[in-house]
Amino acid sequence: MLKKLFNRKNSGSSASEKDVKKKGKAASGPGATSVPGGSTVFRVTVPDTVKPGEEFQVYAGNRIVRVRCPLDSKPGQSLQITVPNDPAPPGNGAGNAPSKGNDIPPDSDNVQKINDNSGAYMVTIPEGVASEEQFPVTINGQQLMVTCPPGAQPGMSVRIVPPPTTTDITRPPDMTSPLNRNTSMQSEQSFGSSSQGNGTANGSGRPAAPSSGNNPAASNGSSNNKKDDDTQLFEVQVPNGVKPGAPFALLAGGVRVLVTCPTNAGPGQRIRFKLPKALTEQKQQPKNEAAQIKLKYDKDGWTRTVRVTDMKFQWIRMDDKGDVDMNKRFDPEKSAYVRRLEFRPGDDPRIRTGILSLVPATEAVVDSKIKSTDGTDLVTYRQIAEAQDQDFSHKAQWFQDTCARLCVEWNEGHMRMNVRRQYLLGDSVDAVMSLSRKDLRKLWRFEFIGEMGIDAGGLAREWFQLVTSEIFDPDMGLWQSSAVNQMCMQINPASEYCCEDHLVYYRFLGRVMGKALFDRQLVAGHMVQHLYKHILGWPIQFRDLETIDEEYYNSLRQLKGMADKGEDLSMLCLDFTISQEILGQKEEVNLVEGGADIEVDNTNFPEYLEACLKYKLLDRVKLQLNELLLGFFDVIPEPLLTVFDFQELELLMCGLPEIDMQDWQDHTEYSGEYDEVGSDHDSCRWFWEVVSDFDHEMKARLLQFVTGTSGVPSRGFGVLQGNDGNIRKFTIHGVALGVCLYPRAHTCFNRIDLPLYESKDELKEKLNIAVTMVATGFDIE
Repeated sequence: MLKKLFNRKNSGSSASEKDVKKKGKAASGPGATSVPGGSTVFRVTVPDTVKPGEEFQVYAGNRIVRVRCPLDSKPGQSLQITVPNDPAPPGNGAGNAPSKGNDIPPDSDNVQKINDNSGAYMVTIPEGVASEEQFPVTINGQQLMVTCPPGAQPGMSVRIVPPPTTTDITRPPDMTSPLNRNTSMQSEQSFGSSSQGNGTANGSGRPAAPSSGNNPAASNGSSNNKKDDDTQLFEVQVPNGVKPGAPFALLAGGVRVLVTCPTNAGPGQRIRFKLPKALTEQKQQPKNEAAQIKLKYDKDGWTRTVRVTDMKFQWIRMDDKGDVDMNKRFDPEKSAYVRRLEFRPGDDPRIRTGILSLVPATEAVVDSKIKSTDGTDLVTYRQIAEAQDQDFSHKAQWFQDTCARLCVEWNEGHMRMNVRRQYLLGDSVDAVMSLSRKDLRKLWRFEFIGEMGIDAGGLAREWFQLVTSEIFDPDMGLWQSSAVNQMCMQINPASEYCCEDHLVYYRFLGRVMGKALFDRQLVAGHMVQHLYKHILGWPIQFRDLETIDEEYYNSLRQLKGMADKGEDLSMLCLDFTISQEILGQKEEVNLVEGGADIEVDNTNFPEYLEACLKYKLLDRVKLQLNELLLGFFDVIPEPLLTVFDFQELELLMCGLPEIDMQDWQDHTEYSGEYDEVGSDHDSCRWFWEVVSDFDHEMKARLLQFVTGTSGVPSRGFGVLQGNDGNIRKFTIHGVALGVCLYPRAHTCFNRIDLPLYESKDELKEKLNIAVTMVATGFDIE
């Protein structure tokens, strides 16, 4: 079906680059047009005193330009600006070109040149800059970003070697120079990763001894790659019970790693292995309370670790003794599965195919590095590990800055997206699906044909909202409201009967969602929880069934209860099939090959539960989800997503909701122990005081915890729906402290069970733990 789309001709659906050049204006027909580069892209930092919407002055090459701070940006954030190439380069006396010596800005006050012919400078770290944060300086007319070395403090000095300046900004720097290969005016690269004298700290956090001479490795971002290649040798004793060839987990340098016992070794013997020093260097304390809670209360459950053999991320589960759980048989309380997507080249070079499957979580791995186009490491496992411990806003900023580095330079061309408003979805599908993976990472400029307007960000924002709203509309037949939560959308298993070329639309949506993340845009659809887990490659467990079909989940739990009591399940006359209704007609589907001929009994009941889980959470929508993921990963490298949990991914894709606290409280009901007193009860009063003090992220996480999504109905909390489609207001249900230690959520009823705590501090601690730990997949009861 995807190949069919590329072969079809649509009247006015595309415009050739030749036609665009000939006419000298935008093509009149809809479609995507590649526009050759004629500008230069710069990265600038929003000054501390600038507010959103205000303008500020920066130096782009040798020219002074004014930049307006976007409404969604703030001081300290990096912006990408595009400056048209100057037709009259400096020094030729033509036009309004600035003359050298008049418009080149002076060096920053905290910069001092070293007179040793090395081209190096000493830069004093300004006040307010913390270790490993960046700050801007101006040297020889260039605005550079310097990274404060680990352990360094304001007032100390760092030695940097800036990249050579170019006299003509219309000519790119000499890319054969090692110094320029990674530094071409990109503020993401660090220019100050080493130190010299004046008490400056080194990478280990201890004062560095004075050094002399030039250190070119410190002048560009490649120093991180060199550091990651240095290794440290470890020696450990193989634990008791570990067989040759079996894996075991341990802490090495404060990092949990997975080591495979050599085939010629056994328990009690000592083995050696190497780890990159960058991975074992002391990590910073998590900056947010949620990350600290996860580390403090982390217990028996699934966790991601680094595999020593190839330095890839792998999921493992630790048992009660702290050993790697090697149980192979399905256990509803412990087993987990992760989607695995194996990429394959497609018939069309612009598009890949893939094989999607659900495998035991221990068999799912993901790269811990991202390569740039020239083969160097753009992102390393150390950077990913450090980002994982940050709060949501810092993670999002790191993610967006990394995407900016992956973006194709404006000089290599950009895409002009021409669409007709009355045929918005059709034109958009034709345009996006005609693009290569490289085109997807170029800058897009939108034009609604027949309408006046220049895309400075507003048209792109409108396009993403309109397109995703239309494709998530249940009337389209591709998505349907979740049976458990009416505000969440799930893939329609019968989409092929509702929409011609339905798989094309799923691939298109995957590309649009990936591009929205890449370009800091939002999508207009909240998905069911397990789909975010599939995108992230997070473990799916038996209890995830409850989030999509509570009645089915409860019936399976009832069967499990009978099996645990030793009752004979064969008396129920069940087999390995499931009944599925499509367009009003029911049909029996085999859960395994020949399932209709396999009777369910006590011996194969775990395999029956496993088959039900795989069918409900993947197999029935495998074709659609396969295309959605392939489209998404056409834009976003999978390792970048490893820093997020599934709640954060929803917030990143859909945005933080605007929550009216008064509306929330006014439309809350109270039951159980709070039925009579209601909001006047001490616990309820403490609850709202704690929630009011939450930041935007924690309020959104609380909504996700109780209702299953961060979305708020457009008409407010008064029309919050339950799993039956009826109004189910947010409910605080009082329970005795002996019933449960932590707050519990019932997303089907939008209800939170809140124990009768003895103090506000205790309520705050337990609520924080419950809300943050739900994303780990661990059971906190």
